[in-house]
Amino acid sequence: MNNKDFQIVVLAKQVPDTHNVGKDAMKEDGTINRAALPAIFNPDDLKALEMALACKDSLKDIMPVKVTIITMGPSRAAEIVRESMFRGADNGFVVSDKRFAGSDTLATSYALSAAIKKLGKVDIVFSGRQAIDGDTAQVGPQVAEKLEIPQITYAEELMSMTENEIVIKRRLDRGVETVKSKFPVLVTVHGNANDCRPRHAKLLMTNKKACSASEAKEKNIDMEALWASKPYLKIEEWSADDINPDFERLGLSGSPTKVKSIENVVLTSKENKKINNSESEINELMKELISSHII
Repeated sequence: MNNKDFQIVVLAKQVPDTHNVGKDAMKEDGTINRAALPAIFNPDDLKALEMALACKDSLKDIMPVKVTIITMGPSRAAEIVRESMFRGADNGFVVSDKRFAGSDTLATSYALSAAIKKLGKVDIVFSGRQAIDGDTAQVGPQVAEKLEIPQITYAEELMSMTENEIVIKRRLDRGVETVKSKFPVLVTVHGNANDCRPRHAKLLMTNKKACSASEAKEKNIDMEALWASKPYLKIEEWSADDINPDFERLGLSGSPTKVKSIENVVLTSKENKKINNSESEINELMKELISSHII
C-alpha cells in the first residue's frame, strides 16, 4: 500500500444466510452447519462498504484514495472481495488459516487488528455494526481498542468528509447524535445506513477474473501470467504466519468465550397470536416483539 494515499479499510464477513434456516442448519454439537446454508455478504458490512465508497467519492478530487477489503474466513470468502471490487473497492485480502478456527469475538478482533497493522498506515476502518450469524456487535469496537484508535459506533449517515476529519450521524435508541473525528478512526455502520450501490458494469468487466490462489488451484486454472500483467486481479491470502501474531491469542486458545448450551427453537404454525384492528392491541404486540428481540 502506498502510504501517500488516503487508506480506507472495510472489514467484511461472509455469513450463512439466516433467512433460509432449515432443520439441517445446526449440527449435533450446536455449531452452525455452514454447508447447509448459502453464504452471503453480511448486510451491515455491505452498508459499511457503501459509506467507505462515499468517503472515497468525497476525497477523490483532492487526493488518491484506496479502499481495501479485509475478510477473515475460509478461502471461499474471496467472493466477498470480488463482490466489493465490482462495487468500487480497489483490492482486498482474505485472512484464512485453520488456526483461526473456533475464534470468538476477542480472537477474531485480534487477528483482524494484526492484519490491519500489516497494511501499515490506515486512516479509516469501517465495519458493519454486527454480523447476522453472531449479533454481538463486539468485533468492530474490539478492533479499535487493539489498534488504540478512536471509534464511532452506530454510524447512520456520512455528513461530511475532508482530508482532516470525518463527520458522522449516529443512530441511538432515543434519537441521533452528530460527532466528528480526526484520523485514524474506526467506524461501525448501523443497519439503517444507505444500501450499498449496485455493481458497476465497467468494474464487473474489469475485475470478473479476479481470484485467489486457492480458487485458481481448486479450479485448476493457471493465473500466473494474468496476475503478472494485471496484479490487481490477484486476491491475496494471508495465513496466520503472514500477520505475525501471538499464536496463543488465536482460535480456541485465544477465545475465553465458551458455549455452555444451545437450544434449537423451531416455531410451528400453531404458535400464532390473533389481534383485533385496534391501536392498543397493535401497540401491545409491538412491545412484545421488541422485548422478545424479534424486531
